[in-house]
Amino acid sequence: MIGLCARPATSPARLPDVVHDLRFGRFLKLSALAAAGVVAMSACGGPNLGKENFARTTVPAAGDSAATSGPITDPAVAPAVLRDLLPCQFVDKTAMSPLGTTQGEATASSTQFDSCVAKATDPGGKEIRASVDVGGLVTFASDKTTGAVGGLPQVEVPDLGGGSGCVVSALTARNPAVGVSFRVDYTGGDACAAGRKLVATAVEKLHNNPQKYTPGPGTLLAVDPCTVLDPAAVDGVVKGGKPRPSGLHSCEWGLIPSVRVTMFPGVAPSEGDGWLKADVGTPSQAYAKQGSTGSSCQVKWQHRQWKEDHVEVVQLEYTNSDAQADKDDPCGKTVGLAKQLAGKLPAA
Repeated sequence: MIGLCARPATSPARLPDVVHDLRFGRFLKLSALAAAGVVAMSACGGPNLGKENFARTTVPAAGDSAATSGPITDPAVAPAVLRDLLPCQFVDKTAMSPLGTTQGEATASSTQFDSCVAKATDPGGKEIRASVDVGGLVTFASDKTTGAVGGLPQVEVPDLGGGSGCVVSALTARNPAVGVSFRVDYTGGDACAAGRKLVATAVEKLHNNPQKYTPGPGTLLAVDPCTVLDPAAVDGVVKGGKPRPSGLHSCEWGLIPSVRVTMFPGVAPSEGDGWLKADVGTPSQAYAKQGSTGSSCQVKWQHRQWKEDHVEVVQLEYTNSDAQADKDDPCGKTVGLAKQLAGKLPAA
């Protein structure tokens, strides 16, 4: 779910401290990266563009203009619109061809609705790997905005220490800053220049009938995760917790303690490896697993079929590093919230 070039990790990410079947190695979990102490840089390092094997891209200079610092009101990039979009269209052969010869087809993530990866080889034989994250968090948005692309602020963050990667994003919302982001790895080439090309193509697609999922009724794809828990229910577990988007399909309440709801495609949850059956009132069996440190618990269940051997999964996680599990009953709290959550989801 960007604004960083170093890859931590799906997700994750602190991403949902994951499920046993979830990689959550989202190509960048921005909040985790920021916590890792990534330092902002002022320009994208790399070889002179004149030596590159693809055309130079002009990026408007940063400035205090409506496009770079004002509110983002473009209806084409509203969260409800972005949730429906197929991510691979932004790194398909058409999008990647200006960078070189594509290597196979773009590959959608099997554990994220909004991520896809593709590869290409430039005319000089160098490999370019590009990952797209639609609607993910973008860090350094305020001080790494390099200009505008299609009326949206553009944020560009190269790897530290002259690394071979760069993350280029088109912001789609602020507070928190989220966007359509590309992580590009390009050893021997200019990853930021490649990222700018992909972002420009993506923004053009966003404004010209982008391709959408057609999963059918009852899908979690269109659900706003920040609306699925009643404030009163959250307040009983995380006092004063307010919803904070952490992606198009995930939301968090509070810091310590905290609650996170995540929806993703994955293999059907099952018993074993610490996962025990739990009753949350859903047609399919739910499972809970208590964490090994502090006070934490995860509850997850299958919502409906997704594609092939994958299903749509709902996961709710509670974490309190300031408490001990034997005195805090983390799974009791998590299962209680999960029951309320299950009742707010569309019928599968």
